[in-house]
Amino acid sequence: MTPGPPLWLLAELTYRCPLHCVFCYNPIDFANQPEELSTDDWLRVLREGRELGAVQCGLSGGEPLLRDDLEVIVAEARRLGYYTNLLTSGVGLTVERARALKAAGLDHVQLSFQDSTREMNDFLSHTKTFELKNRVAQTIKDQGWPMVMNVVLHRLNIDHIDRIIGMAAELGAEYLELANTQYYSWAFKNRDALLPTRAQLQHAEAVADAWRVKLGDRMRIFFVAPDYHEGKAKKCVNGWGSMFLTVTPDGTAVPCHTAKMLPGLSFPNVREHSVRDIWFDSEGFNRYRGTGWMKEPCASCEHREEDLGGCRCQAYLIAHDPTVADPVCVKSPHHGLVQEAVQRAEAGLATVAEHPLVFRDAKNSRRLSASST
Repeated sequence: MTPGPPLWLLAELTYRCPLHCVFCYNPIDFANQPEELSTDDWLRVLREGRELGAVQCGLSGGEPLLRDDLEVIVAEARRLGYYTNLLTSGVGLTVERARALKAAGLDHVQLSFQDSTREMNDFLSHTKTFELKNRVAQTIKDQGWPMVMNVVLHRLNIDHIDRIIGMAAELGAEYLELANTQYYSWAFKNRDALLPTRAQLQHAEAVADAWRVKLGDRMRIFFVAPDYHEGKAKKCVNGWGSMFLTVTPDGTAVPCHTAKMLPGLSFPNVREHSVRDIWFDSEGFNRYRGTGWMKEPCASCEHREEDLGGCRCQAYLIAHDPTVADPVCVKSPHHGLVQEAVQRAEAGLATVAEHPLVFRDAKNSRRLSASST
C-alpha cells in the first residue's frame, strides 16, 4: 500500500543550544555532529516537501534561533504555503527578532519552560533563563502569535503542576502542553532520577482536570500521558513513515526524532536524495511501515492497527532489539523491564543523590560517546 504524504515536516535546524536539559531528545553524541545544512539546502527541502504534500513545518533544534537565516527559511515556508511553528527555549527571541519573524510570516510559537519557579527552571536547564522566558512570553503575546507553552513533566517537577498551570494562565498562553517525559536519549540516560510514581501522575492529571474546569475556553490544557505506567503501546509519531518526516541538522532524513540510533538501518541524506525518493523508496522509511514487519505477539494482536507495534526506539533501548513489541505493552515478553523501572520509582530507590543528573552539554556528549565506543 502506497503511503500518504508527509503532512508534517520537522526541520531540526541545529543541535546547538544554550540550554542543557536533562530530558533532551537530541542524540547523546550530538557534539560529534556539528555539520549543518546550508540555507539553500533547507530551502530546497522545503520546496520538495511542499511538492510532496507537506502542509505543516516545525522549526526546531537545539535552538533554531541560533540560525542567522531563520527569517529566510520562515519566509520561504510562508511563500510555499506551510503553516510554520517555531519550537524555542526563548533564548535569542528579542523584540527585534520577533518582529522580523512576524514580518517573514511565522504563524505560531511554542515556548518551553522547565518549571514554575526561577530556581527549578534554571536548575533543570542548567542556565539562568527563567526571567528571560517570562519576557519572551510577553513578546510573543505582543506580536499577536498564538502561544503554546510546553513543560516536560517528570519526577522533579510534576508535583509543581498546580503552579505551572497557574503560571501559564497568568502569562496568557492559549495552549499548555504538559508532556510527560518520553525516555529516549538524555532522558533515558537520566531515567532513574526522572521517572515519577503512579501516585504523582494520578495527582497531576487530577490537578490538570480541575484547571480545565476552572479555565474553560481561556486556555486548552493537553496532558500527554506517559508510556511506562499505562501498559499500552502508542503509535510512533502516528505510525512510522505515515505522516511525519524529520530532517536533522546534517540533512539525514528520519521518520522520528530518535530513529538514527537504530542499528542495521541506513537513513538517506537530503543532500544526496530527493525528499520524494526518501519518503517512498528508502529502506529506512519502509522498514517499519504498516504491520508487515511484525513478530508475535504484535502480528496477531487485535490492536496492531491501532498502535502499529509501538515505538521502535523504545524497543531498542529497553529490549536491545528494534523488531520486538514495544516493552511498555503488557503483552510484550520484555514488559518486566519496564515494570522494574516503575517499581524502582515507586520504592523511591532512584534519587538524584544516588544517580546524579547528566546534563545535556558538549562535554558530556563527548564523554558518553567515547565511553560507548
